Amino acid sequence: MVSPGDLTYDIWTDGACAHKTTGAGGYAAVLVARRSDGSIAKQWELSEGDFETTNNRMELMAVITGLRALPTPARVCIHTDSTYVMKNFRGSLERWQGNGWRTADRKPVKNRGLWEELSTEVDRRDVEWVKVAGHTGVELNERADQLACAQRDAYAERSRRRPVE
Repeated sequence: MVSPGDLTYDIWTDGACAHKTTGAGGYAAVLVARRSDGSIAKQWELSEGDFETTNNRMELMAVITGLRALPTPARVCIHTDSTYVMKNFRGSLERWQGNGWRTADRKPVKNRGLWEELSTEVDRRDVEWVKVAGHTGVELNERADQLACAQRDAYAERSRRRPVE
């Protein structure tokens, strides 16, 4: 029997939005738990969406949701094709926190609540980040993209059928 502490985890994430930047959206995380010999102990998928969102919010939700599905503490490698998430987590997050959640030009940080959630989830784990080139045939990145796009499309279709208030 393998305990959660004996496992390492990979999370492959992606987000999608109906109109590139806003509209119906979806996000997904493909999670893989590995034994110390590298063999897969478990693989599972998480995905969801929203009726009105942004691509950046979906990219963040994919990572947050993936991390929340793992035990604490855990060793995790996050694979993302999102430059927005990678660049800002590594290069801006600490500065934003120190500036009272303001950007260098003193504007409020967009998606602050999600950045705070991501920071909390990362702090609970030993996290490594890997930037993946999107749409290049990397199997689990492609699977996360398929799941996120399916959610995006489902939410877009449901929004077309929703009654106007």
